[in-house]
Amino acid sequence: MISVNQGGDGVRDFKNNPDLIIKGGMIVTMVEGQDTIPEGNVFVTDGWITDIRGESEIDHIQGSHTEIINAKDAIIMPGLINGHTHAAMTLFRGLADDLPLKQWLFEKIFPAEAKFLNTDTVYWGSLLGCLEMIASGTTCFIDGYFFQDETVRAAHDSGLRALIAQGVIDFPAPGVEDPEKNLMVAKEFIERWFGFSDLIMPGIFCHSPLTCSEQTLKDAWEISQQFDLPLQIHLSETSDEVNEILKKTGKRPVHYLEELGLINDGLIAAHAVHLDDREIECLKENGVKVVHAPESNMKLCSGVARVLDMVKLGMPIGLGTDGCSSNNNLDLFQEMDTAAKLSKVFSLDPVALDAETVLRMATTWGASVLGLEDQIGTLEVGKKADIIVVDLQGPNLCPVYDPMSALVYSASGADVKDVIVDGKVLMKDREFTTLDPNEIMERVRRISSDICI
Repeated sequence: MISVNQGGDGVRDFKNNPDLIIKGGMIVTMVEGQDTIPEGNVFVTDGWITDIRGESEIDHIQGSHTEIINAKDAIIMPGLINGHTHAAMTLFRGLADDLPLKQWLFEKIFPAEAKFLNTDTVYWGSLLGCLEMIASGTTCFIDGYFFQDETVRAAHDSGLRALIAQGVIDFPAPGVEDPEKNLMVAKEFIERWFGFSDLIMPGIFCHSPLTCSEQTLKDAWEISQQFDLPLQIHLSETSDEVNEILKKTGKRPVHYLEELGLINDGLIAAHAVHLDDREIECLKENGVKVVHAPESNMKLCSGVARVLDMVKLGMPIGLGTDGCSSNNNLDLFQEMDTAAKLSKVFSLDPVALDAETVLRMATTWGASVLGLEDQIGTLEVGKKADIIVVDLQGPNLCPVYDPMSALVYSASGADVKDVIVDGKVLMKDREFTTLDPNEIMERVRRISSDICI
């Protein structure tokens, strides 16, 4: 938390000389128990939120260099957190649709990655992912893939906050032809980027308990612990995966990982679809972070995760899009809508995963997945200024009776008009300030013209 100085000899007055004021909007803070502010202002200085107040005369507060974002007829809210994605897979959007996961992965995606991924393609694919996330209100994302130096470069160039992890798998992979060197490459990646930026955290992403050996999993965990970083993994995404691990180890996946020492609060488990009661209890008791990716699960027919059961146990579940080859977009507004409706139809309960709960998955609980709940995920004085403004002037958002309901069931990423990360404006009135969309899309179109499988 920051202290707010009150002026004096050469000391900056944070409240009365802000860098940025987001002015005149409906404020949804996402602070537990706090009501929506019907019309108010958010003040930002040096990347921090320094004041939140109801609408009043502010001309005497702003300095000569204060930037103003007009949020009239709009909602001011925390930026969305994409808890699971593979940004560079924008390159494969629509390439291998309408296939079961195993065929999609082994016959289409793995061959395409082996043939077409390199430092250049991953950089431009990741940059397109960052562009799409900014355009749809995501301010922070959790990523795992290959050639991740280039994803770090893309995230840094875009200004987004991210956990970016080097992918680890026990067979030849893009950029790591010798699988015996996979953890060496991952550790070197962490060493290269650890402490590079306050916005970017490096890490390791083990593809799955099936594609990584016991030793690989244990060594990846040990490296992650050395740097006090989370470890990511795909967990129980399909029933086939569960059955193969049962056949191989005699244990269900969660208990297999528990035996290896991985089941604790440093693990981020994506998908977590096929869990029994004991596995869910085990994840809860050990503080494992779970990220729900409903649209990818639906498209690949992986199943429906028991998110409602986890939420009832008090688990803060994150929300992710997965990569564009299995979704096919990075729009977390659409993901929220799908998560809520899928839970309702699956449980036959119309109040399952209500709008506020799903909005927490994409904001406050997403911050908890990263261990950054004291910095992002809500709008509060003393937190980082990761903020978006959602325009309410479109016909799809008229009228608004309940802002949270409107955000989850009516809004889309296209309604986002302003995006701020760490106090820096990345998009203003739908105009990008850090990226050139025409250049990025043209480069990806050129790359895609060579991609065929």
